[in-house]
Amino acid sequence: MKVLMVNGSSHQGCTFTALSEIGKVLEKEGIEWEIFNIGGGPLRDCIGCGGCKSQDCACVFNDDIANEFLKKAREADGYIFGSPVYFAHPSGRIISLLDRAFVAGKKIFLHKPAACIASARRGGTTATFDVLNKYLTICQMPVVSSSYWNMVHGNTPSEVLEDEEGMQTMRNLGTNMAWLLKCIELAKKNGINPPENEIGVRTNFIR
Repeated sequence: MKVLMVNGSSHQGCTFTALSEIGKVLEKEGIEWEIFNIGGGPLRDCIGCGGCKSQDCACVFNDDIANEFLKKAREADGYIFGSPVYFAHPSGRIISLLDRAFVAGKKIFLHKPAACIASARRGGTTATFDVLNKYLTICQMPVVSSSYWNMVHGNTPSEVLEDEEGMQTMRNLGTNMAWLLKCIELAKKNGINPPENEIGVRTNFIR
């Protein structure tokens, strides 16, 4: 079993530090993990072109890291999406990536457990947390929670490590993710598979 974590910052700083704390717990639980760093290179927004409909869970634009992420996402059993707070919302970089990934590769994520975390110097964490969680709930992903809302505070990685409750929250999140992954694995071995949902009905508000 493997958890793919996304660092939605251009830097390996505070968000990376929080994800790494989760990774330590996953490793103790026998769960493989990897942090995918978005980095600082150019990253397109989704332009709603529909070109991904002719692709196999890939964006039609192949000039940035979006398809690299989708390839890694195929092999993962769970996900954690982390973002720093920029102007009281997630980084534009992680929004651009997830918009494209969840349109082009929706079936990759269906029914797989996931969580989101936010990192801030001071404010904007709850709004960031709320925005990121909407990707999970539209894709029928079991949302993994912790003992508090999944957020850490600090202006530097060393300050984040001093956020004792934040670090505790990250560790509990890792424990809960490992538990849920093991429950899902046990269910599969006993013939309990993800549900088949109704599809096809789309109601527009203006006819």
